[in-house]
Amino acid sequence: MGKQGYEQVGVAMTCRGYDEYVRMFDLQPADLERGEVLDVAAGGSSFTAEANARGYHAYAVDPRYDKGIEEWISEAQQEIETSTAKLTKLKDRFDWSYYGTIQQHKAGRVSSIERFKENVRDNKEKHRYTAGKLPELPYSDNRFSMILCSHFMFLYADQFGTEFHIEAMKELMRICKPGGQIRVYPLLSLNWEPYPGLEQLMNSIKENGGSAELFPSHLPFIPGSSQYLKVSL
Repeated sequence: MGKQGYEQVGVAMTCRGYDEYVRMFDLQPADLERGEVLDVAAGGSSFTAEANARGYHAYAVDPRYDKGIEEWISEAQQEIETSTAKLTKLKDRFDWSYYGTIQQHKAGRVSSIERFKENVRDNKEKHRYTAGKLPELPYSDNRFSMILCSHFMFLYADQFGTEFHIEAMKELMRICKPGGQIRVYPLLSLNWEPYPGLEQLMNSIKENGGSAELFPSHLPFIPGSSQYLKVSL
């Protein structure tokens, strides 16, 4: 890591709730009503559980889902403690206008993992959680109307290069329905710098039949992060 940024080894299994997703991706009810929704690299987030409770049809995919359910939960719970300790050291760098305090930020993570835990332990719901990792996902072509990727693509630019991101986006486009959308947030790496391969990625999207635009995000927190990427097919 450089002189600034959030230190992270490997990919964190984070926990975020429904309202955070709505704000990150500027989601409207109509966006979620058009068909099946997929949360990519979902970790311990409760978005899938909460979206389905609202009557939508949401699913989640993450590499860690090939382990036992209790192992997912344990890892996510530990990450809450780890990330809170890191944020405490950096708290003056973040915008707390949404979360309020670091204690409230942690409480939101705990609430999210509790909802996630309840959902993945439910025999009627756990089929919604599938093991898979980019750039190859275990879904058929043209399945999802909305695909969301939070805090994975771009964020780990030091670990995954431009070619990975291009292939990952092609895969998301493969499983997205014509007329559907892919939304990715944030557009910064862990050192809070703009993802350097974004222009090349957007050109690839166009070459493969999609259109890419940047739109305002409404989750103030990460320094300099105010946009998400919307890919339309």
